[in-house]
Parts: sequence; C-alpha cells; structure tokens
Amino acid sequence: MKKSDIGLIGLAVMGENLVMNMESKGFTVSVYNRTTSKVEKFINGRASGKNIVGTYSLEELVESLEKPRKVMMMIKAGKSVDDMIDALIPLLEEGDIIIDGGNSHFPDTMRRTEYVESKGLLYIGTGVSGGEEGALKGPSMMPGGSPAAWEYVKPIFRAICAKVEDGTPCCDWVGENGAGHFVKMVHNGIEYGDMQLICEAYQLMRDLLGMSDDEMHGVFAKWNERELDSYLIEITRDILAYKDTDGEPIVEKILDTAGQKGTGKWTGIAALDEGVPLTLIAESVFSRCLSSMKEERVGASKILSGPEPVFTGDKEQFINDIENALFAAKIVSYAQGYTLMRSAAKTYGWNLNYGGIALMWRGGCIIRSVFLGKIKEAYVNNPGLTNLLLDPYFKGVMDKAQAGWRRVCSAAITNGIPLPAMTAALNYYDGYRCARLPQNLLQAQRDYFGAHTYERTDAPRGQFFHTNWTGEGGDTSAEQYNA
Repeated sequence: MKKSDIGLIGLAVMGENLVMNMESKGFTVSVYNRTTSKVEKFINGRASGKNIVGTYSLEELVESLEKPRKVMMMIKAGKSVDDMIDALIPLLEEGDIIIDGGNSHFPDTMRRTEYVESKGLLYIGTGVSGGEEGALKGPSMMPGGSPAAWEYVKPIFRAICAKVEDGTPCCDWVGENGAGHFVKMVHNGIEYGDMQLICEAYQLMRDLLGMSDDEMHGVFAKWNERELDSYLIEITRDILAYKDTDGEPIVEKILDTAGQKGTGKWTGIAALDEGVPLTLIAESVFSRCLSSMKEERVGASKILSGPEPVFTGDKEQFINDIENALFAAKIVSYAQGYTLMRSAAKTYGWNLNYGGIALMWRGGCIIRSVFLGKIKEAYVNNPGLTNLLLDPYFKGVMDKAQAGWRRVCSAAITNGIPLPAMTAALNYYDGYRCARLPQNLLQAQRDYFGAHTYERTDAPRGQFFHTNWTGEGGDTSAEQYNA
C-alpha cells in the first residue's frame, strides 16, 4: 500500500480544511485526532472517497507515512504542543520532521526546535494565515525552524498556499528556529491595527456624520476599488450590508466587546522587549481591553461628561479625509511592524527577507491588500531601508494624506470621539520626523533623582555626564543599562 505524503494531527476547522486542500493538490494525507470519533466522522464525511487515510493512534499515523516522515500538528498552542512532541519523538526516526502549524509563541518554537533537533529530528514552526477559507483554498504560510526540513515540505507548502496574480506562491522559508512564528505574530499584530483603524473610520461615519449602514457600505465599496483595496475592507463592506431577519443591519445588534487570543499582546510585549515603538498596535490591543469593560463603560457614560458630536463641514470632503487618515495610519502600522522585525532579526540572528514577507502576505492571509506589493517594491529597491516611511512611494502618500489625517484627528478630539489608533499613528509620524524631542528634560529628571547621567549635544555620543543638581549629591552616578 502506498504510504502517505504527510500526516496531520488535529481535525478542527483549520486542520480539516488544510487536509482537504492538500488532497486536492494531489497529496495523500493521513489524519489523526485525539478524539478518534472525529477521525471516523471526517473519513466517512468530507473525506469520503478521497486520498485521505484515517488513523486511530499515533503509532498507526507514523507507520502510514513515507520517509522522511512529515507530521503536522494543528492543535491548540501551549502545553498540548509540547505533550504531542514528546509523544511523537519515540515513534519517529532520524531526519523525520515535526511541523507546528498553530499560533505558537515564537520563544516556544525556538525552544522546541532546539529540543527536537537534539533528538536527531527536524522541526518547523509555520504561521498559517487566512482563516478557514484560506486553509481550504490557499493560505499564506510562514515557515521557520530547521533549514534542512524545508526541501522536504516545500513542494507541499507551495502547492497548497495562496498565489499572487503571476502565480508566485505566498510561502517562502522565513528563517531559523522561531522566525516563522515571529513573522506570523507580527502579521497578527498588524491585523489588530488594521481592524481597529477600520472600526475607528466606521465610528466617525456613524457617530459624527450620522451615516446609515447602507451609506457606509457604499463608502467601503468605493474604498475597496482604490488604494485601500484589501480583504478587511472587503469584508467590512459586506458586513455593513448584511441584514438580520427583521431587515435591520445585524452589525448594530452585536455587542461592542472584542475578544482576542493573545498574538496582539505578544507583539506588544516583543516590541517592549526590543525597545521598538509599536504604538498603533499596542493601542489596538488596549482598545479591545477597554471594549471588554462594557458594564463599567455604560456606568461611566452616565457620569462623565464630554461634547456632543456635531458636524458642520463638507461631508464628502470629510469622508475623503477619513480615507486618507485610514490609509496613512495603516502605513504607520506596517512601518512599525517592519521595524520590530528588523530589530528582532538582529537580536536572534535571523536573515529575514522583508520584501519576500510582504509577498507572503500579498495573498491568502487576513491582512492581504494591494499595497503590500508596494512594500515589496520598497525593499527590493532598498534592502537596507530602515523605515518604510522613508521609501519615496510611502513618503509621497504621507505628504498627500496628512492634511486630511490631521483634520480627522482634530475633529474627533473636538467632538469627543475616541481614535486611539489613528491618533497614535499620527503622534508616531510626528515624533519620528521630529529632530529634537523633549527627552533632554526627561534625562535631566532621571539624572536629578537617580544620578542616571546624560549625553551632551556638545560631546561625542557614548560619553556620559552627571550634574550635582542640588549641591548635596556626590559625584557617583548610576550604571547605564537599557530596560
């Protein structure tokens, strides 16, 4: 009997759809699930008559695979992954490959790669983006881990992933150990930012301009034909048009409390660890946290005062301003995400292909959008680009968009409408282009109360000074370190 090309563990929605995708591309797939009734149901249902082999133990799964064996886990991140690795290792042979396709935290993937390699096996941690539809029709895939494993999984991954217009696959080797899951984490952080920015545009149109859902649907439909053309704009257009059974927009009946699974938080923590200002994405995470305080917010709304939103300007012009604000802030989100990846690449010794990453995100994934092609061009033209905002195309966009962006943020603040992500993006832009920030005063404060020293404008960088501000302190200063 012919052995299977790959085995997959975990028959939840993503796992099932990936299996169907692999089989449709000509691969034979063995499947296993801890709850074996799921295997039975799948084999007799969607997988019936296809080159999909049901197995009912890990031993049976491993035995059914062609060497070097490739076993892909689509299970919940955390301890479950470690437990499954420990269960698989005794059953596998040297050179076999374990793949984690879940949303694992990149430090866990780094640790697991080292552990699995110490047992003579190979390990891949791959980001898989695109949701259940992407898993079935072609996701964006971001694999990293043991470089020697790539040649064995490459034919499968590149066959099942999304393709851009010229047929280029949205999957390439990212880097060693946790690089793949790090890039997926940043992808998810940018996704948080994109979603929050769209929600802020929606709130401006709804609460300041008094627009109906049908009117907003029309606006998003137009935006999706221009620079903002993207999956998230597209689904927002469709959501605003969707009616409940009573004919009313269903989105207005959904409680305004957002959930999250942790990848946005991980991105923010990584940025703090790296000392990178990831302000927009951090605000997007905190906005979800604030939304979850529903009862407290309702109570506060009855006590705390603020202006009643009143709009008196040119409505069409303001809608154009919102479009510009959304596009400019979106660029800042990507600029911050790419800065974080550059910093982490230095920290962990990864050789990341930034243009290639943009291409991987160009199709299949949740943040797929037309302007990712411009990001790829930016890094092809200048592989050493320090910040996306400095690329001529993106500089031009910011020059064109910022007047409207500023009008939108000003109007929101004047009318008491929260725009945490759009304003954070504008503050980052203004801070980044500011040659002199007020942190000279901050550093003086630190030296005053803690003798933390400071550098001077009239001395070389790296030379530190301390002032005895009160006349009562000594000459001893604190050591320099970065938190």
